[in-house]
Amino acid sequence: MNGAGQPLDVGRLTRTIPDGLRRAVAARDGGCAFPGFGSTPSWCECHHILPWEHGGPTERDNLVMLCRVHHRMMHSSGWMVRIRDGLPEFIPPKWIDPEQTPRRGPRPHLIT
Repeated sequence: MNGAGQPLDVGRLTRTIPDGLRRAVAARDGGCAFPGFGSTPSWCECHHILPWEHGGPTERDNLVMLCRVHHRMMHSSGWMVRIRDGLPEFIPPKWIDPEQTPRRGPRPHLIT
């Protein structure tokens, strides 16, 4: 729970992101976390890194904030995302980068 008593981790109870958890992800990511993009949180959705339907929990470390375009792209283009040292890292498909070098978005300085 956060200071206002809102859940920050609902595990497997629901796929839906509670407002307090969404705010926590927005505070960490600052908006669309995809590299080279800067959409504000109001234009973004929370993406389950390990899909909820495959056992992924609804918790901050399994969520990343993405604009609608990048959210759809994560489901269809071979990009992967993980949380490393508390920050989202995006791993491109081999056809974009044969080394699959992880990339970070524009806002890692917002982490507290």
